[in-house]
Amino acid sequence: MNLATPLTDAIRTTPQFAEALEGMGLKTVQDLLLYLPRTHEDLSQVQTIATAPLENKVTLRGTLDRIKLVHTRTGKKLVTAVFMDGDGDTAEVVWFNQPHIMRMIKDGDEVVLTGKLIENGYKLQLQSPQFEKEGIKPLVHAGRLVPIYPQREPINTKWLREKMLVIKTTIDLLPETLPEELLREEKLMSRADAIRALHFPDKPEDVEQAKDRMRFEDMYTMQKQALERKSTWQQDRQSRLRTTMDVELMKAFFASLKFIPTNSQKVAIYEILKDMEKDVPMSRLLEGDVGSGKTLVAVAVIANTLLNGGQCAVMVPTEVLARQHTENITRLLVNFSNYLQQNPIESIAHFRLPTVGLLTGSLPKSEADAIRMKLHTGTMDVVIGTHALVEDTVQFKDLRLVIVDEQHRFGVLQRQKLRDKGSPHFLSMTATPIPRTLALTAYGDHDLSVLLEKPGSRQKIDTKVVKPADRKTVELFIDHQISEGRQIFVICPLISESENEDFDDLKNVEAELKRLEQSFPHRRIAMLHGRMKSDEKQRIMLAFRNKESDILVSTSVIEVGIDVPNATIIIIEGAERFGLSQLHQLRGRVGRSDIKSYCFLFSSTQSISPRLRAMEQHESGFLLAEVDLRLRGPGELFGLRQSGMPDIDAASLLQPELIARARRAAEKYAVT
Repeated sequence: MNLATPLTDAIRTTPQFAEALEGMGLKTVQDLLLYLPRTHEDLSQVQTIATAPLENKVTLRGTLDRIKLVHTRTGKKLVTAVFMDGDGDTAEVVWFNQPHIMRMIKDGDEVVLTGKLIENGYKLQLQSPQFEKEGIKPLVHAGRLVPIYPQREPINTKWLREKMLVIKTTIDLLPETLPEELLREEKLMSRADAIRALHFPDKPEDVEQAKDRMRFEDMYTMQKQALERKSTWQQDRQSRLRTTMDVELMKAFFASLKFIPTNSQKVAIYEILKDMEKDVPMSRLLEGDVGSGKTLVAVAVIANTLLNGGQCAVMVPTEVLARQHTENITRLLVNFSNYLQQNPIESIAHFRLPTVGLLTGSLPKSEADAIRMKLHTGTMDVVIGTHALVEDTVQFKDLRLVIVDEQHRFGVLQRQKLRDKGSPHFLSMTATPIPRTLALTAYGDHDLSVLLEKPGSRQKIDTKVVKPADRKTVELFIDHQISEGRQIFVICPLISESENEDFDDLKNVEAELKRLEQSFPHRRIAMLHGRMKSDEKQRIMLAFRNKESDILVSTSVIEVGIDVPNATIIIIEGAERFGLSQLHQLRGRVGRSDIKSYCFLFSSTQSISPRLRAMEQHESGFLLAEVDLRLRGPGELFGLRQSGMPDIDAASLLQPELIARARRAAEKYAVT
């Protein structure tokens, strides 16, 4: 038997079990060895009947007597026995519907039993305990520290433990995956020793050392892959990529603004522009909370790129957001150009008002063709659009900078398509705060810039979980706010009534619109959802921004980037159905001016979840992201499944020191 031996040849099993193994991806001996326990249970503390606590799983050592098969009146078969421990105390043992046990034990056998000890009438009883004979072979299920495996019907932990024992001798054949020198430096167990300790532990310390080794290996592998992606991205060295940072331009750009940029914004701009001075493509992630001013950073970098003669592309996930970015970026660039006309600076006199275009899937063919021609000939400087930007028909004369907003919303192949358009500098932006440890793991191929402050004098958004009984009070407050000239978002989980009984208690946009029209007959109410056509969504959002409606009832389609400074209240119905980061993104649709804003979370359940409590307690997206990481783990967090991030132990991502060690090791041993 070796590591490549098919499991069907290595262990005795039935076709049903073999099919289940294959469904779990376990085909060879090595596959099974690498199927690691999810936790361990300590059954090594052998007790006596007199000292064992009732209603708890206990391990007892003694002898069995009076073993017999009993047929009940209902047709069931019981195996019963009397168990006596070393002190002479006795308890009844009952196995339900397991007549085969009669063939496995006989009167007088010395055994170790593990099960729950209960009081049944006047008798102490162990029901269906796991058992092993003393002295026949090493204990697998009782009297020791035992592994607990992820289970899938019909394969359970007991079955897996027994099969692991059959293939135990092949553990030493497992190849080492970390450099020997690294094992010594980090004082890590060998891979074979770690696998052995997880399947057949002698003491808890061995398990912890083995887990540390495997966590380090997982993190090292991820960091190695991230660095390899970065190396591939930067493999082309091109002198044209060197984009000099012009200090005078930056001073003038800051002077053209109506406010002072935050220190975080200035540092991020400096980090990005220093990266762009290199002759290899930049790969950087800019993360900042909602309202932290990422767009300003992007425009400053765009302006510097244009001064150096390069073209820029900005890709966003939705058409509504693309139009908003086009409006905001154009406004900032026009203001800057006007400032330079009024305050000319000789060293940057050649900076001219750039041409900015919008390219989306819904654009008429003639308009889209005209934009593509301008990009190809170099007569358009900046293009902002959706995934339409990565189509083969879009070609640039000198694409120097690509900015992708909310990169995790795009497929993993999008970035490669962008690279194929000229190996540009690459800046990814996200308004989803990610704990630094997770960012260095999920986006380890990027350098990291973080915006920690918010510009201007924005006030804290008051957040409150609201009970159904208090809805009337909230609606009176809403009516008062509208009277003061403010606007309201109402978010529902569903568009229309669902046929799924599990969703009966959830609000839907269509029904909520009708209810609000009755509750607020004197207010203007609009509806928005993802099934609408793009131009209709755009019209509704524009009307809301222009104060033509007071209340906008919507699904989470407004989650990212919609900017309505006059909106001061957001109500989120069925709030427990949303993830924590999504709730925070939705809350960020208000509080976008210096006017006091509010977020009311309505739950369709009586109990308040830890996520909703966290929303009340924390305003910082970064703190909430760490809470979410602890509550849900990284797999579903922040949409990282779409980024190609594999499953990984959440405990690893809460250990900055582990990630730093793995990163250093990957830089030393994995990248040449």
